[in-house]
Amino acid sequence: MTALPPLVARALDPRDVVPDDPASERILDAALELAAASGLRHLTMEDVARAAGVGRATVYRRFGDREALVDALSTREARRCLAELAVASDPSAPVVDQFAEGFVVSIGLLRSHPLLRRLVLVERQTLLQALDDGLFELARGFLAKRIRVAQRLGEVRDVDADQAAEILTRVTTSFALLPATSLDLDDPERLRAVARELLAPVLFG
Repeated sequence: MTALPPLVARALDPRDVVPDDPASERILDAALELAAASGLRHLTMEDVARAAGVGRATVYRRFGDREALVDALSTREARRCLAELAVASDPSAPVVDQFAEGFVVSIGLLRSHPLLRRLVLVERQTLLQALDDGLFELARGFLAKRIRVAQRLGEVRDVDADQAAEILTRVTTSFALLPATSLDLDDPERLRAVARELLAPVLFG
């Protein structure tokens, strides 16, 4: 079996604990704010400590080094995005409505999450690298799992869940890599209609 990319493995492994005490949360929040403003490449432990209002030693004590801090930040934010997608719709709603709502939330995350928004607008090459390093696989795997659940319930036709998830994930991530579009991304109802009319046939025929 092919090893999961590190970000995927960490985000999906409940044993991989990201520090969440108040000081660590403040440090990660500061790191997120700085990364959104200047990019991950320019993130330093000293700047994070200053922005968080803690000593540099505190940052090192909780996260070890800059690479571990970036890993912890990436894992926390990946889990937050997955959690938001998981509760995007009422599980008792028709599955096509759940799918449409998930599409709307996915586009919304690309446009509103501070770090993702910077990557989309300023550092597209960094975003492409992040997708290669596991972000794409994380999103594809999440969707494939949801598709298999829906198939067991008889709500989705018998398609290859991995292939369907890949196609739908590629469509969604294209809005990050090629953000210029004729679609009104600020209109949730229009996005829901696009999902139902153009994307849902991949799953529902």
